Amino acid sequence: MPLRILTGGESHGPNLSGIIEGLPAGLRLDEDELNQQLSKRQQGYGRGGRMKIESDRVSISSGLRFGTTLGSPLVLQIDNRDWTNWTERMGIWKGNETDPMTVPRPGHADLAGIIKYGHDDIRNILERASARETAMRTAIGAVCRQLLKVFDIEIIGLVAAIGSVCAKKNLRQYLDETDASALMHRLAETATGSPVRCADRETEKQMMGLIDLCRKDGDSIGGLIEVAATGVPAGLGSHVHWDRRLDARLAALMMSIPGIKSVEIGMGTASAALPGSEMHDAILSTDTLYPRRASNHAGGIEGGMSNGQPICIRCAMKAIPTLTSPLPSIDIATGKKADAHKERSDVCAVPAASVVGEAMLAIGLAEAMCERHGHDNIEQMRAAWKHFSEIRG
Repeated sequence: MPLRILTGGESHGPNLSGIIEGLPAGLRLDEDELNQQLSKRQQGYGRGGRMKIESDRVSISSGLRFGTTLGSPLVLQIDNRDWTNWTERMGIWKGNETDPMTVPRPGHADLAGIIKYGHDDIRNILERASARETAMRTAIGAVCRQLLKVFDIEIIGLVAAIGSVCAKKNLRQYLDETDASALMHRLAETATGSPVRCADRETEKQMMGLIDLCRKDGDSIGGLIEVAATGVPAGLGSHVHWDRRLDARLAALMMSIPGIKSVEIGMGTASAALPGSEMHDAILSTDTLYPRRASNHAGGIEGGMSNGQPICIRCAMKAIPTLTSPLPSIDIATGKKADAHKERSDVCAVPAASVVGEAMLAIGLAEAMCERHGHDNIEQMRAAWKHFSEIRG
């Protein structure tokens, strides 16, 4: 059965909710691991005041018994602690909005949203468009990660750049090392211990300095994130239709993260400058489960299908559009010029985006695994995966 996923909730509403349908029965979930991923999303140098209010924890109200999935829909919830300060302005049945928001922020969903839905209060748009929604995506991704672990698939995310400050080594280069599994654990520990989730300690300090400078200037800053998965079996996705291509599906998931403006798989845009003799990954031998390659410029995907190499994705995140020194805008109620609305916000959310990127990659690969090897029970799914691996071996 394919996975079906929905999220709901507003940034300052009572809670965020999520539903996952299609998880196999018998999957053991670790509550602490779920909440650890939520904690990682809330950390990072450059985060704003909201992170001091919220302390996200996920609760599960359906689809789980004694920590094991039942095969029925898994229903998740994350309470918004800040809701107590917004009960009048965000009331479900009644409330009192004495000061509607009428000045849209350039770069946000504000203006396009009110035009599309016919609202005269921008809060009706920004509450759902807020990146607060990614807390639930992170929780859902954490569930998917635990499914992937059954099949020895591991995921890592790092920050490759903040503004113009770039790490000296990209994630694909790290994964060229022999023992990818040990490396993934080492990189994960390094990222967790870094305020900007960067594996390069020298660059980390420069990144933090740039964030401080932007904060001082009332500005914001974006950057680059990299996510990768190891242990991915060949054959996920398909070449037969565009909507079944794994790279297309993963790119769509990454682009859905608020603020992401471009997605690269493997070498990405750099591949345009190389001749074919240098771009493509030579096949060297068949002494392993999948043929060894000379490189991984393709980022683990060829012809819309995983090829057994690590899947490597890089995404560019724009600077956050809410500025303490706001840009010029227009008051939609009066038509007069005005400074854009100021909402409590981060200076830099790139470290958090790397955690959300991990979650979206986990969701995409879990969906593909359920399509390729899916069964009603986790042991049946494991047996199907093992059978395929033995045939390949």
